[in-house]
Amino acid sequence: MNWAAEEFKTLNLDDARLNARAVLLAERLSNKPTESIPGACHGWAETQAAYRLLSNAKTSWQALLEPHWANSIERMRHHPVVLNIQDTTELNFNGRQTAGLGPLSYDAQRGLYLHPSYVITPAREPLGVLDAWIWAREPKNADGVRDDVKESTRWIEGYERVAERASALPQTRQVYVADREADILALLIKARDLGHAADYLIRCQHNRALPGGGKLWTRLEQAQPLGNITFSLPAGRGRKARTVTQRLRAERIELKGTADNLPVTFLLAEEINPPAGVKPVVWRLLSNRAAENLEQAVELIDWYRARWEIELFFLILKEGCRIEALQLGEVERIENALALYLVVSWRINRLMRLGRSLPDLPADLLFEADEWRAAYILNKKRPPKETPSLNAVVRLIAQLGGFLGRKGDGEPGAKTLWLGLRDIAVCVEGMRFARELL
Repeated sequence: MNWAAEEFKTLNLDDARLNARAVLLAERLSNKPTESIPGACHGWAETQAAYRLLSNAKTSWQALLEPHWANSIERMRHHPVVLNIQDTTELNFNGRQTAGLGPLSYDAQRGLYLHPSYVITPAREPLGVLDAWIWAREPKNADGVRDDVKESTRWIEGYERVAERASALPQTRQVYVADREADILALLIKARDLGHAADYLIRCQHNRALPGGGKLWTRLEQAQPLGNITFSLPAGRGRKARTVTQRLRAERIELKGTADNLPVTFLLAEEINPPAGVKPVVWRLLSNRAAENLEQAVELIDWYRARWEIELFFLILKEGCRIEALQLGEVERIENALALYLVVSWRINRLMRLGRSLPDLPADLLFEADEWRAAYILNKKRPPKETPSLNAVVRLIAQLGGFLGRKGDGEPGAKTLWLGLRDIAVCVEGMRFARELL
């Protein structure tokens, strides 16, 4: 059974043919993530079937994702702590003749917004994509104002769903992780009212007034340091990779503006001795969890640093799967295709992460035999008789995508992996066709 048949085995679109088409299309898109739908499919008949699937009234993006949601929850059962990372990204379909799109950050642009909950372990193993919100933003009214109340509620609803999972999985601690946009007083109150069924860790946006006077950020700067943390900051957004050392301070503070007590832990992580001319890395975080010592504070920082994984996931979705290049005439069709691409993007990132964190896993847990053999053949190596390790196969696939594999190159990234998967798919097709001719 290939990965798509396994991940979507409980799919129910009330039509066995539609179920089979969805599984096949997921497999095709995973094999050639950078290609268009016609480019990923095998021939015009298969392409037509894919388009009929995406436009069928029985198909919905929620129904397509339900099997993945169920499998993700099962994967979560095996971990004591999971991080539910929430974030929003724009999907720019400007210039498309697609009905139902809305304005983006610039009103002249047209597209959709996507807000998933990306679940990983603290060791950054991707477990699944849950609780996706997909919507087109409403235009501004006659006064030039847009009602954004509906949009802000997704952060609170996201926490509520994480709390529901916490009740269903009592052995797994659920942590809600989000950036500045989730710094909403109503969310903190909701967490308290739900008995903090799930923990939260949110980057602070507001320099709040304190009940006894003064401002939050000034108060934190005066707190007693707990100690320092040093870590490697990856490159990104015009920033070079470098080592960062932060001084950590934390204090339990009661928030102002609520009828009942609302104590929250505030954590300040402030870089010390940054390189000349480089903006220091400063994070102000709020959480329901205590940070009374350095160990507890470092755990929160490590969890927040893992938030970068959703940015990587969005990168795979947009550049690896080229979701914004879809040529579909209705928003509902885009949503259905997006559901499949979300699972494909998760799989690509999962292959990369497991290849690093669990390198000795047998490759056949994640690849079919033809796939890992193709990785050897395309690198002009004789396939071993025994199943190789996952890391060995991932590195060979990445080499097809441009990974050099030199001693100082480290482990391959997502981009070389998604590029290499395309060549693997072509080779596997040739191998299977050759067997049919014999």
